[in-house]
Amino acid sequence: MTDPLPACEPARLTIDLGAIRDNVARLKELSGNAQVMAVVKGDAYGHGLVPSARAALRGGATWLGVAQLAEAVALRDAGIEAPVLSWLHVPGLDFDPAVQRGIDVGVSAPWALQAIADAARRLGRPARVQLKVDTGLARNGAYGADWTELVRAAGPLAAEGALDVVGVFTHFAFADAPEHPTVRAQQEKFADAVRDVERAGFAIEVRHMSNSAATLTQPSAAWDMVRPGLAVYGLSPVPHLGDPASFGLRPAMSATANAALVKRIPAGQGVSYGHTYAPERDTTVVDVPMGYADGVPRAGSNVGPVQVAGKRYTIAGRVCMDQFVVDVGDAAVRAGDPVVLFGAGEDGAPTAQDWAEATGTISYEIVTRMSNRLPRVHLGEQQ
Repeated sequence: MTDPLPACEPARLTIDLGAIRDNVARLKELSGNAQVMAVVKGDAYGHGLVPSARAALRGGATWLGVAQLAEAVALRDAGIEAPVLSWLHVPGLDFDPAVQRGIDVGVSAPWALQAIADAARRLGRPARVQLKVDTGLARNGAYGADWTELVRAAGPLAAEGALDVVGVFTHFAFADAPEHPTVRAQQEKFADAVRDVERAGFAIEVRHMSNSAATLTQPSAAWDMVRPGLAVYGLSPVPHLGDPASFGLRPAMSATANAALVKRIPAGQGVSYGHTYAPERDTTVVDVPMGYADGVPRAGSNVGPVQVAGKRYTIAGRVCMDQFVVDVGDAAVRAGDPVVLFGAGEDGAPTAQDWAEATGTISYEIVTRMSNRLPRVHLGEQQ
């Protein structure tokens, strides 16, 4: 992937929209007759909301999914007309924009039904809602008797014409462990919930529960639609079962910088705050202008993998707010030389998964935490 920014840029993210398009096409292939909802919440996992959404639609996604209503509104304001579902809301939220813009609203509690119905009455048009059932994650979604009450409460509002109940959905807890007993148990509970909604007489358009991991490993859970997030961006949600290439995916994000300063230091000279690293012999260190203000995990201190001028190294000392240091030994590195934090793994460069393993987290966090201070360059956007 060619980096189009000039060398004077300290650091940047490069997003291959062609990779997002192709990843969605692959996920569509794996999901058979089910539709694909590309999840673009969290600024499309750090990849850029609107460009990524458009790339996903070019790849064959027919729906877009977000957590917050403001994200859905931003998609509509950018001219994207595809169906959009937003599912995480709090009391007091103004639902008028959802009704006005034809955004589906995920509902987990009766208070939300009432608030959405109020918006529909004000605007004189029915709101589209999808009921979310908690089948065992104990997070968002109606659980147990609350689910029964949610379905019951939707009936009068639908009969009034304030709401159209068009979907039912849930979320897996252990889809990244395909043999875990909860995977089958949640599918069975979801089937019961679907029957509840159908018995209530709602004209359901979509039933969905599969995240990225389930899309790749549980074809039986596809229902009418799958809802992948991480895999859209070319990362594996089940790295213990296979890397992106083994699933036909390609990472879309690269995080790169240019070396700001190169200098020699003597043996024993402590590096960065707290001197948690000191070389055993005279060496060359490289100052890289990226830090935790840019999303580089401070937990990457002394463990984070980087590639400098084509060779793999480990961060030396603590990650600072705006910079970190790399000990390159006697390598002939110059200021301005390229530094790769992570990318597709080509030519030995680190990946987001490498960073996740080094810092004790998941690749989702590595890409999503990248700061908006970093300019994002989208390749293929003109398509």
